[in-house]
Amino acid sequence: MPSYLSPGVYVEEVASGSRPIEGVGTSVAAFVGLAPDGPLNEPTLVTNWTQYVASFGEFTDGYFLAHSVYGFFNNGGSAAYVVRVGGAPGGVAGAPGEGTDAVGGQRGRTAVAGGAAAPAALTAGEPAALGTFKVSAVAPGESGTLSVEVTDAEGEGPAERFRLVVKDGAKAVETFDVSAKKSARNYVVTQVKERSKLISVQEGAAASQLARPDNQTVALDVPAAAQAPAVPDASEGESVGIAEYLGDSSDRTGFGGLEAVDEISMVAVPDLMAAYQRGAIDLEAVKAVQLGLIAHCELMGDRLAIIDPPPGLNARQIRVWRQETSNYDSKYAALYYPWIKVFDPAGGQTRLIPPSGHVAGIWARNDSERGVHKAPANEVVRGAVDLEMQITRGEQDLLNPIGVNCIRTFPGRGIRVWGARTLSSDPAWRYLNVRRYFNYLEESILNGTQWVVFEPNDQALWARIRRNISAFLVTEWRSGALFGATPEDAYYVKCDAETNPPESVDLGRVICQIGVSPVKPAEFVIFRLAQFSGGSGELEE
Repeated sequence: MPSYLSPGVYVEEVASGSRPIEGVGTSVAAFVGLAPDGPLNEPTLVTNWTQYVASFGEFTDGYFLAHSVYGFFNNGGSAAYVVRVGGAPGGVAGAPGEGTDAVGGQRGRTAVAGGAAAPAALTAGEPAALGTFKVSAVAPGESGTLSVEVTDAEGEGPAERFRLVVKDGAKAVETFDVSAKKSARNYVVTQVKERSKLISVQEGAAASQLARPDNQTVALDVPAAAQAPAVPDASEGESVGIAEYLGDSSDRTGFGGLEAVDEISMVAVPDLMAAYQRGAIDLEAVKAVQLGLIAHCELMGDRLAIIDPPPGLNARQIRVWRQETSNYDSKYAALYYPWIKVFDPAGGQTRLIPPSGHVAGIWARNDSERGVHKAPANEVVRGAVDLEMQITRGEQDLLNPIGVNCIRTFPGRGIRVWGARTLSSDPAWRYLNVRRYFNYLEESILNGTQWVVFEPNDQALWARIRRNISAFLVTEWRSGALFGATPEDAYYVKCDAETNPPESVDLGRVICQIGVSPVKPAEFVIFRLAQFSGGSGELEE
């Protein structure tokens, strides 16, 4: 108490006793995968695609991390943590050699690419002069010899326009209609960098001196490293293995590095399927990493795993994989099928990618527009131009009960997510929005009641706890997140002498019981129609 020693008027600030609880965010994703650049095993926050490119590089052929992050932001995501594992893009060395596919067939033996191999290991040959530019080979051709031919561009246009043709032996394999003008949209250096898989072009003179090269054919030097790229043995050197994905919480690596980031609410590992697609791992290694991801989410208790299926499976095969191979049972994981087809800016064509990145963006968009209590389904997949498989209603009848959330095409309505289930066999946690909403409630109440610690444990404290939590829950009920005609039907908060007996108080504990009735999605909409014989009765006054 302050001391009052002289007459006068005193003004004091006192706490009102009201400690409102604020809802936490639910839209921060985490991606673990392979990138050509960027910090290793360090969760890096990116809030837009430009930041990702600056930190981890552009799209990389054969890998899915960049496409997944791009799809996340394109579908409404606003923040993501990216963990780059294994150094340069490469395979996962969990199970090299012969693998078994989802339907029991043998996959061909494929060399396991390690962290120091694959595209990043290819070095360009000696550059050749091409007028005021320099051109070099960055990959071998099928024949092992490459050349570049300069010809006139089709049609009329500025004098600096020309056509660049890359030939593998006598066969033209790449063609670019480009310009020597640096400010042009089709500037030769930019176009080749974004689209070519075989050559690179650099400026050989100052920008003011750049000019269209003369029509000519230039042979390129293909270095030995590019002609026969070294493939490390899985038993030698560093490679991206199962352990690198699982990581260690003490070293802040892999999934373990995400434990220190509290705001994450969804996690995806899109490049795991890139390794499987190349034959670098089998389904047992895939299952080990996905089980590690699910275990991480269950341990943290505030995030969900978005699981990608293997590529190329039809409805019958994905059912076999789900029930026999993976057989996951977790309320902290969701599976989406099939893969989606998107436009690849790097290659200038469409390609198939796992759906997890786009789905994470849809979750974030749904939370922003409707709220986390609404099931993230019946939502358009932005950026998807087609699906790997077209799922029928009959096929989804078999997949939906086992927790496979289908992505389907509807005439006139686009490509939409058409499922919102977890991989849990417990009916109480069947729906994805229920699990995510409870994560939201638990985290919000946890953060909003930290002031309670070391307060006097008496009836006044219990009343304040009840008041603050009830004020938070009644707001949730009014927003439509809780089921019930009245607040009493939707939730209850009990913190009194019954939940806090003297022996509990003596131990320094405050126990508050909270019950909520979450809304469930209208998954099956049924209209029952019957014939009605009109005019059979007359109204009486």
